[in-house]
Amino acid sequence: MNYRKANRSFLGMVLMHFAAVLALLIGRVTSMGMLTNLFLSEMLLVVPAFAALFASKERPGRVLCFHGLKFTSVLMVVLFTFLMGPLTTFLNAVSMLFVDNAVTDMSGQVLDYPFPVMLFMMAVFGPVCEEVCFRGILYRGYLKSGNVLGAVLLSSLLFGLIHMNFNQAPYAFALGAAMALLMEATGSLLAPVLMHMIFNAQSVVLMYIYDRFFPWLLEEQAQQIVGLQELLPAICLYLVLALICTALAGCVLVWLCRNEGRQEYVRWLWGERKGGKGKGRLVSASLIIAITLCLAYMILLALL
Repeated sequence: MNYRKANRSFLGMVLMHFAAVLALLIGRVTSMGMLTNLFLSEMLLVVPAFAALFASKERPGRVLCFHGLKFTSVLMVVLFTFLMGPLTTFLNAVSMLFVDNAVTDMSGQVLDYPFPVMLFMMAVFGPVCEEVCFRGILYRGYLKSGNVLGAVLLSSLLFGLIHMNFNQAPYAFALGAAMALLMEATGSLLAPVLMHMIFNAQSVVLMYIYDRFFPWLLEEQAQQIVGLQELLPAICLYLVLALICTALAGCVLVWLCRNEGRQEYVRWLWGERKGGKGKGRLVSASLIIAITLCLAYMILLALL
């Protein structure tokens, strides 16, 4: 699958999202169960992505690289995930200077369901679907252009935009880039899937812990009581932690690459191929339309 088909796939995701929103508005559906919402959200990604994959006539096994990982690599992926935590927290805190916390807003709906159900939907089902679509189908499609850095950044940008809000978009972009690099370092889609699972699981577990032991914290967050004076010290602290931990995460990434025997491939990928004959464009009309629609929708939500 080339970049044009990947771009059309993302446009399909955006259009299906808008079609679902429009259908709910026409049907005057004011609320939908969280389980239904989570399942529908993932299907709106999976259907266009797999349609593009099958249209490309490529074997899914060649695109979706679910190779096994060494046990030591699994442990390093876990460490890498936690080292990326301060950066995502920093970006989340900065965004909260301008917009509400999207995850906190939906915590009440999440807590209406049993913990195992939400853990599966948000920390297993969701990450698998999203990684297959973004680090699997879309990223691999962009990678064929030979523009490796562009493939990493563009697939990460689209991953951020598909969250459709300015709170999650920045840290989703950072996570998307980290997971794309993780996939290249290990050669397996299992690595970003594991990272995504751990990241989401943390959020789910903390929601239920707060609800059980610190309910007043959830009430304050739900009312958006945290103000500028509380956010600025946290932003400064997490900026320092992010700089240190992200640098360490880069070291872990290099170690992972060596542990999986991928150093020669990565040198070729980021060296010869980056400037090679196959380097091409990543932007098409469908991509511009999709990004414009996403930004317009996000701005509208922010204003409302």
